[in-house]
Amino acid sequence: MLSKSVFAVSFVIILLYGNLFIEVEGIGVNWGSQASHPLPPATVVRLLQDNGIRKVKLFEADSEILRALSRSGIQVMVGIPNDLLAPIAGSVAVAERWVSQNVSAHVSSNGVDIRYVAVGNEPFLKSFNGTFEGITLPALQNIQSALIKAGLASQVKVTVPLNADVYESASNLPSDGDFRAEIRDLMISIVKFLSDNQAPFTINIYPFISLYNDPHFPVEFAFFDGTGSPVNDNGRIYDNVLDANYDTLVWSLQKNGFGNMSIIVGEVGWPTDGDKNANMQYARRYNQGFMNRQKAGRGTPMRPGALDAYLFGLIDEDAKSIQPGNFERHWGIFYIDGQPKYQLSLGNGNGLIPAKGVHHMGKKWCVLAASANLQDPQLGPSVSYACDHADCTSLGYGSSCGNLDLAKNVSYAFNSYYQVSDQLDSACKFPGLSVITTSDPSVGSCKFKIMIKSDSSGGEASARMTRSMAVLLLLSVCLYIVL
Repeated sequence: MLSKSVFAVSFVIILLYGNLFIEVEGIGVNWGSQASHPLPPATVVRLLQDNGIRKVKLFEADSEILRALSRSGIQVMVGIPNDLLAPIAGSVAVAERWVSQNVSAHVSSNGVDIRYVAVGNEPFLKSFNGTFEGITLPALQNIQSALIKAGLASQVKVTVPLNADVYESASNLPSDGDFRAEIRDLMISIVKFLSDNQAPFTINIYPFISLYNDPHFPVEFAFFDGTGSPVNDNGRIYDNVLDANYDTLVWSLQKNGFGNMSIIVGEVGWPTDGDKNANMQYARRYNQGFMNRQKAGRGTPMRPGALDAYLFGLIDEDAKSIQPGNFERHWGIFYIDGQPKYQLSLGNGNGLIPAKGVHHMGKKWCVLAASANLQDPQLGPSVSYACDHADCTSLGYGSSCGNLDLAKNVSYAFNSYYQVSDQLDSACKFPGLSVITTSDPSVGSCKFKIMIKSDSSGGEASARMTRSMAVLLLLSVCLYIVL
């Protein structure tokens, strides 16, 4: 009788929560939070669990996010932004305080499974002009000392997420790879420190950026279909840029005495908008191709086996800086409301599961009034104001809304501002130009979005309550049957 009871209870739990036991081996995601209306952390954690994602990389130590990750079964890499490198590099006490507040407190009290501290984010980018070159290693050393003092050094490892521009190859062959000449000594010092502390080298690899920066870059070589012209490097065949780039790093490490060092790909992905090459088709092709090779356990010619990697990114960030390009706000595999952008299997045979308990605002849009004069001198300044305070990156050349006529362009800008302002009537008061409508102005693939409500967390709480009640009810039924 007892065995039947145990079976019944186990069956119910598996029936209701079976998807939580599907794990995507070796794949993580980057969880950025630069959004005008971020989803509640509890909602995002449930999204991760529902999709079998067991590793997440954070760009800063947000206490609310870390609390939501408590006892979630999700491994965490928590980041230190570049603007904190100087104070941490200058004081061990500052480093100890940071570790105490952002690592120790969450590991001990909240049960957060923090595995790595990412010290800085691509601090040696050429565009930074050396700003962080003198402080990254001291910051790394001080954080390591703080982790040792806190008794966490064996559990939590330090690393520095770096851009692939820290190494180079004169011939473009991976075997000729070495660290960039002007930072070579610094890189070797950092690599040695990481190696001495059994810590990994973290690298961000973006074939899309290669295509964005070089119009002559061979497009097919960016993907994993094997349709690009292969590169033969002394018998090692490369049919995609990620493999070639990754192995250039492997050779760079090997030449300097660190051939066995573990490597994490901190960011890999493809954006869906904001550029002619940033679209749904390319993004799905790239990300699914990457996931297929992960599932097959395929590595690179120099490092066989699935990569330790984090997709970039999880959810779009509509408030992110667009200095590198309009595409920066469109890296997510989910929209800002947690809805999947396209069909993508993360290795469990299923497509993406949307976020639960998310509520949108009413079906209202702010558009250009039919009576408006397109020659109105206030039109230009009004559009500029709207786009300065909202997200108009989909209007650029080659983007999803790049083919709109002038009137629709204006309407898109007005609506973006209206939605980011929570549909306040005052946000659709462009003098003599705007009007609120209940007719969806979307055109083809150009979607005029409706913003999510800021109380979406209430839906998550309700969903948790519903699940709990369902479990209790079914358990009662099963126990009644077997007893």
